[in-house]
Amino acid sequence: MLNIITHGTATDKPPLLIAHGLYGSARNWGVIAKRLSDERLVVAVDMRNHGHSPWANSHSYPELAEDLAEVVAAHGGQMDVIGHSMGGKAAMMLALNHPASVNRLLVADIAPVAYIHSQIQFIEAMRSIDLTTLQRRSEAEDQLAAAGVEPALQSFFTQSLDIPNRRWRLNLDALADQMPNVMSFPQTNAVWPGSVLFLSGASSDYVDPKYRPQVRARFPQARFAKIPGAGHWLHAEKPREFEATARIFLNA
Repeated sequence: MLNIITHGTATDKPPLLIAHGLYGSARNWGVIAKRLSDERLVVAVDMRNHGHSPWANSHSYPELAEDLAEVVAAHGGQMDVIGHSMGGKAAMMLALNHPASVNRLLVADIAPVAYIHSQIQFIEAMRSIDLTTLQRRSEAEDQLAAAGVEPALQSFFTQSLDIPNRRWRLNLDALADQMPNVMSFPQTNAVWPGSVLFLSGASSDYVDPKYRPQVRARFPQARFAKIPGAGHWLHAEKPREFEATARIFLNA
């Protein structure tokens, strides 16, 4: 099963599952998860090929959804779910393939569509780090800066560095090979009729209004909201606003 980090204890509210995005980890969500755990049990996962979860050669959304379904089954069979980017696509797939397992769904800055851009440049940047001489995280950030990675992402990526063992806690080879799957979204006729909020950063172009017909074809109860001043990593850029919006939606 996926590695999990739990916050809080079970209450009368549904437990909450958090699925991070590409190159992320459960730890990235620690502050928001801890704050939301004042009302419910919160379970943040390391997705496959990330963090402390098992590595695999394949990385498709049906497989990621099955990974999440296993976690839901271990926590009572139904959970509220927050998924960001890659984790948002996995969460949507979970709702479509296992409709009874999801109570309310918050999809953060992603749509159920194929994207034409790639994130392979960040794998190349991480591969450029000389792990053999690395002593401090700041040295890795300096090397990422030299590779053209912006400061906010430097610290984000180096959270997945295992410096004592001189390795990444990311299966970079598999993620590079599976990048077409990561950028895509499976063709399906499934429809999930539950409550879902597509929450995006106002400065992000990931949830373009032109995608709304495709969103509503799969999620007819979809609602949309934006966080002003936030981009794709909206939960990191505007954590208080993200938490407040999530809390209102989950408790509605």
